[in-house]
Amino acid sequence: MDLDLKNLALFLRVAEIGKIGRAGEDFNFSTTNASQRIQQLESEVGVKLFHRSTRVVTLTHDGEVFLQHAKRILDDVEETRSVFKGDADKIQGKLRIAVSSSYGRIYIVPFIPELIKRYPELEIEIDFSDKIVDLIEHGYDVAFRIGELQSSSLLARKLANNPTVLVASPAYIKKHGHPKTPADLKQHICLPFANMTKWKFKDSSGNSHNVSVHGPVLLNWGDAISDLVEANVGIGLASFWHAGPALKAGRLEQVLPDYQVIPETNVWAVRPPGRLIPVRVKVFLDYIEEVIKQTNQERYGDLFIEKGI
Repeated sequence: MDLDLKNLALFLRVAEIGKIGRAGEDFNFSTTNASQRIQQLESEVGVKLFHRSTRVVTLTHDGEVFLQHAKRILDDVEETRSVFKGDADKIQGKLRIAVSSSYGRIYIVPFIPELIKRYPELEIEIDFSDKIVDLIEHGYDVAFRIGELQSSSLLARKLANNPTVLVASPAYIKKHGHPKTPADLKQHICLPFANMTKWKFKDSSGNSHNVSVHGPVLLNWGDAISDLVEANVGIGLASFWHAGPALKAGRLEQVLPDYQVIPETNVWAVRPPGRLIPVRVKVFLDYIEEVIKQTNQERYGDLFIEKGI
């Protein structure tokens, strides 16, 4: 399919103002020529893009879907032109991001003001969702994934290590005692994440230890696990970015520090396959990777370094 960029630009303008003839004037097209161009575009993509009436045209459902793709194509073309003109600082267009609410609140939202200050023509749309979204279907430029990546065609970039630690409150340890080995966890109140009731560890000799744990609550939100652990309910597995501040402040302590939780987990940025990385995505990821490191240092300091980050 060989799309005419002028037709795409005309399509966006028609979608914006709802009039083909008026949109055509912006491109020095006659009403007839503009209408022919829209028909040509519909023929090329194989769907009807507009509902037409004598007074106004509106997008069809397919037109709504195609709108995001058309914007992305024209944004990428403009960014490519900027790069080769030496204008890479003039980043523009919409950047669509998907990130979990907890991680986004700490590692994305605080740095948006500086990002839009650097690139005032950049539009940022963030979907805060703890579900794994389909980047291609929903038109996201980048999504953040924490943990092990599933095999897929997505392109991945590691942004940071994300060790998982076993934690408990000092009050819980005082009452129930320190487990000495992973097998001892069977005698403790544990707080599994979702249905992950089998915890896996590796000792200093590289030997694996698997233990099935149980507790009064099953949770699928990391913040809630950290909160209940601090409330002396039991022992929990928590990402370091969840539990690190409480560990640093002494509100929590690490359990079984000589055992490593497996598998190791990381923070990843994933993006759709088969394309050169758009400039707006590259500058965003370069910036976010930098501030993630700075934020970890500020929040955890030497404690984070001790964990091998």
